[in-house]
Parts: sequence; C-alpha cells; structure tokens
Amino acid sequence: MIKIGIPVFPGSNCDKDINYVFSNIYKVKTDLIWHTKDKISDYSAIIIPGGFSYGDRLRGGIIAAHSPIIKEIKRLAKEGTPILGICNGFQILVESQLLPGSLISNDSLKFVCKWIDIQVVQNDTLFTKSFKKKQIIRIPLAHAEGRYVVPDSEFREMKKNKQIVFTYYHDNPNGSLEGIAGVINRSGNVMGMMPHPERTCQNEMAVLGLKTTAMKIFESMINYLKK
Repeated sequence: MIKIGIPVFPGSNCDKDINYVFSNIYKVKTDLIWHTKDKISDYSAIIIPGGFSYGDRLRGGIIAAHSPIIKEIKRLAKEGTPILGICNGFQILVESQLLPGSLISNDSLKFVCKWIDIQVVQNDTLFTKSFKKKQIIRIPLAHAEGRYVVPDSEFREMKKNKQIVFTYYHDNPNGSLEGIAGVINRSGNVMGMMPHPERTCQNEMAVLGLKTTAMKIFESMINYLKK
C-alpha cells in the first residue's frame, strides 16, 4: 500500500493542500508528520510542503533543515525513497544539502506570486515520466527567495548528470541561473521545485473532472510507487 508522509513545520501552509491532493483526488493514504518526530518508517515517499517554516527567519528553510525529522528524511533519501520538496520544501532540501545549490532572494527583491510557464527538461525521472520532453506546463508560484544559484563547476556537473528538471519558459520570475525552476539529486530520487503543482488541483479543469498538466508530477510518482 502506498503511504505518503508530509512533514509539517511551524509556518508550513501547503501541507493540507498536499494532503487533499493525495487523499481526495488520488485516494492515497497520507500522514501529516510533526517536525519533531525523530523516527519515521513505512512511507513510500515524502513530500515537504511549501510555506514559511519558522517565518523564514535567517533565510528560507535554514531552521527547518535542523529539525529532528530531517535526519530521518536523509536516511530515507539514502535508501532510495522518493523525496519531493515544493517551494519552501525545496529550500529545506537545499539547506539540508540533499540537493545542490542555494535559493536566495529574487533579483527584484519582491515577493512574486503569479501563474507562469515552465518547461520539462528531463522527462526520465520518477517525477516526470508522464510528461513529454520540452513539454510546457502552466503552474503557479509564490515566493520571495526562489532565485536558484550554484557555483559554475557544480552547475556544469549538474548539466552533465541531467539534474536540471524544470526551467522557466520565456519569463524568469526570480533571476534563477539559466531559469532553473527544479532540480534533482544524482541518484534521481530527491527533487525540489519552486512552483506549486498542488495548487493546480482545483482550477476550472479540475472542477470538470479533468486533471491539470502539472498534476502529472504526482501521477508520475504514484505510477512509480505502484511498480
């Protein structure tokens, strides 16, 4: 049986959105896990939600990266468990060194909240197998610290290892290096992305019973876990 763990930190605000998507739309069992829990098991995958953990004090994700549950998430990641971090979840994965690079203030120094297009760069990951390569996805984003940066040498390695999964299409909303919107680790089981696929579940298409394109990120992961 598939079971998704959703860590919750003080300031998380997308945890219930993720829970709704998997529980109500995909009928997958989920658990909301408080961040102080230092032993977790029996989870098929972990999704770290967006929000403002610890009010983004110091910088987004840095305090949450030292919560007790992160040690367990690192263990699960090492064992090959799929881990997905969305927005603040991406920041937490970077600050936990489960993903390379850094997420810093948008180049506009303003909070950005809007719908945007991103492009699928790699469609051979467990999170993107339901997409076509170079497919364009319409998706919302909302962040103040979403500018992805990484040293040149590491960036070259990431490109070589096909770790850049999503890029912003035409409009780079935060000044990220080469428009990077999502990356994955070398092992292919830990991915972080700034846009919010869970926020697409109730637009006009979903109301009519049709799943939106961005939701294929979750569908890809579920199909992988069913194998």
